[in-house]
Amino acid sequence: MSDDGSGDSDLREEAELGEEMADHSTEMSSILGDAYRGELDRETTWRSRLDQTTTWGVTVVAAILTWAFSSADNPHYILLIGMLTVSLFLFIEARRYRDYDVYRSRVRLFQQNLLADALDPTAGVEHEDWRGKLGRDYRIPTLKVSIWEAIANRLRRIYLPLLSVLLVAWLFRITTFAPDESPLATAAITVVPGIVVVVAVALFYLAAIGIAVWPRDREAKGEFRAGDPGDWK
Repeated sequence: MSDDGSGDSDLREEAELGEEMADHSTEMSSILGDAYRGELDRETTWRSRLDQTTTWGVTVVAAILTWAFSSADNPHYILLIGMLTVSLFLFIEARRYRDYDVYRSRVRLFQQNLLADALDPTAGVEHEDWRGKLGRDYRIPTLKVSIWEAIANRLRRIYLPLLSVLLVAWLFRITTFAPDESPLATAAITVVPGIVVVVAVALFYLAAIGIAVWPRDREAKGEFRAGDPGDWK
């Protein structure tokens, strides 16, 4: 900043410009409309990235199941590798979900306080300081959802069912598919005893279920919640 005060003058002019725009409802409506369309486009882009990761997970599960049961000579631990691969997709999707929620939360601010109020002005806005909240988020974008909430969300929605399919397939593979051996003997992997493998798998699934059902306050925006369909009648 120069000593002649030109920097302060520029800041004052920018502040005055912002105030002038805020005072003109037509200009502000245009700006908010453009901002809403932009955030909606970003949300849609990140939503497609979530769907892409889910598609990868489903494809891998289908391929592994097909190969694992195509021959009795194929090792059972390919299903365990599938569990680890699906877990990797889970973490990738959880990270993407956190980014998706940033844009979804902004879209929800527009919908709750601008669009809903335009349709039903008698209800009032959901957040009195919604423009301030949105402005602060534009200045300092922050993630709204913790990584654990994101993982729990994707587990409940997609990945716990996928992992359950792999678990059932693995149990079938080491029991019914190999009737001449004990399940613990079949579950062994080279030098790793079967009991160790079974315990490791059990702990893995207990941890996944624990993360999915652990009670916590939901921070994710725009989630559908259980409601009475009769409210729409």
